[in-house]
Amino acid sequence: MKKLFLYLFLCSFWVYQCQAQNVSKEDKLLGELTPERICYDAKHYALKLRVEPDKQFIKGSNTIKYQVNQDSKVFQIDLHPNLKIKAIKQGKTSLKFKREERAVFVSFKKIQKKGTSGEITIFYEGNPVVAKNAPWDGGFVWKKDAQGRPWVGVACQGAGASMWYPNKDHWSDKPDSVSVALEVPSSLMAVSNGNLKNTEKLNDNFTRYTWATSYPINNYNLTLNIAAYKHFSDVYTSTDGSKLDLDYYVLEANENLARKQFEQVKPMLACYEKLFGKYPFWNDGYALVETPYLGMEHQGAIAYGNKYKQGYAGSDLTGTGIGLMFDFIIIHETGHEYWGNSVSADDKADMWIHEAFCTYGEALYVECLYGKEKAYTYSNGWKKIVSNDKPIVSTRYTNTEGSGDMYFKGALMLHTIRNIVDNDEKWLGIIKSFAQDFKGKVTQTDEVIKYFNTKTGRDLTSVFEQYLKTTKIPTFEYKIEEGKFKYRFDNVVEKFTMPVVVEFGATKMRLEASTQWETVVFDVRGGNDKLLSEPIKVRTDLFYINVKK
Repeated sequence: MKKLFLYLFLCSFWVYQCQAQNVSKEDKLLGELTPERICYDAKHYALKLRVEPDKQFIKGSNTIKYQVNQDSKVFQIDLHPNLKIKAIKQGKTSLKFKREERAVFVSFKKIQKKGTSGEITIFYEGNPVVAKNAPWDGGFVWKKDAQGRPWVGVACQGAGASMWYPNKDHWSDKPDSVSVALEVPSSLMAVSNGNLKNTEKLNDNFTRYTWATSYPINNYNLTLNIAAYKHFSDVYTSTDGSKLDLDYYVLEANENLARKQFEQVKPMLACYEKLFGKYPFWNDGYALVETPYLGMEHQGAIAYGNKYKQGYAGSDLTGTGIGLMFDFIIIHETGHEYWGNSVSADDKADMWIHEAFCTYGEALYVECLYGKEKAYTYSNGWKKIVSNDKPIVSTRYTNTEGSGDMYFKGALMLHTIRNIVDNDEKWLGIIKSFAQDFKGKVTQTDEVIKYFNTKTGRDLTSVFEQYLKTTKIPTFEYKIEEGKFKYRFDNVVEKFTMPVVVEFGATKMRLEASTQWETVVFDVRGGNDKLLSEPIKVRTDLFYINVKK
């Protein structure tokens, strides 16, 4: 037994070492929860930033209010090397710091005691990284509108918020709130998250716009948008009668297009309220902001760049035609207000929690407006865009994300689980309770699995493991021998079990299948042996599986 334990330990250690060796130094510093990170929680960010579009230059500060979890004299914050730190201060006291990749290790004069709180201010400036292909390749986007005026945005989900401002750049720690004061040329407007608190014209032809949120927010959701915007507004009324402010910031030339296209917002919010609960950032309002890139789920200030087209930039990713019945960016990015912005993963490795639930939410939106049949057709359209290149869940604490299959394969997994549950009222109730029970919180894969096991009353662990942690699609095998229908699952993880619906002509059977051969014996005297001569159809529209006879 001791030898076996030693063998297993050495195997596990070897796997960990191999994974660690493949992680860059920067990702290691960003991904790990080091003692210098665990020792404090970021409670509030007060970002003050001057943006000079002509120079593609930013200059300002971020004051981080924190609470101390463990006695420590050193904190780790994060900031990209492109940006020079001018000083770090605690009150009037200058603090020493050293930089390593993006990590900034701040040394205090005195030990920060557990249970106390404090704040530091980081003063910085520089030319931030320019995004090569936002939002996928993160950084600043410096563009011009049709009149040649600056049009600026930022997107940094994958690259990390430390691309443009100093923060504790790990998904496990959301500040409780933020304020963002942006100074921009007075011919332009600056839009950020939450509510506009103040507008002040400065003496040098710059204007300061101060925005603030009142809810916890992911670091990468903090944003800025700068352009000669036209602003118009509307109001959404909840089922309980409360009012939600809707604000739209678009390029002047696109106002009429926007007014028409954004009519989709209110029926969408009504569907999402029914499915997931009230819009989760009610007091901060809802906004769409036109951006020079396709889109991003910036909390309460959603980046919109779909050019007022239906579908995904005018196309239907599913190939079903249903995707052209709505504006993908409005529907998908708003879905992230629930899945990602409210219910959040605590590590980039579990990003599927954001993307799978949000993508599945598209199908539920279709069902809400157009019916279940179209929703199922839309869902099955995802199958042809699954790549199965690598697992959806990555290695925690390495600042890496899993396969892009987290969108469509992840959503197909949820579609499959719906049909395992086989009770729409129960299933939709579980999705809604998940959105509400984890509202404003961070979670991880194991906790999600445990939650769904409890709520469904069924052990779904092997199902989650199959779709999230392998690239294998379950294969339902069946054969007919001597009047018997035999079936099992192949190409699956150990202890995999799942029901499958099989139709013998007009007769439908729900069969529980595992890796072991099971048998259905047809009664010759009862006449149901004739069912074997009927066309046999395995309902792959209900479950994401392959079939082999």
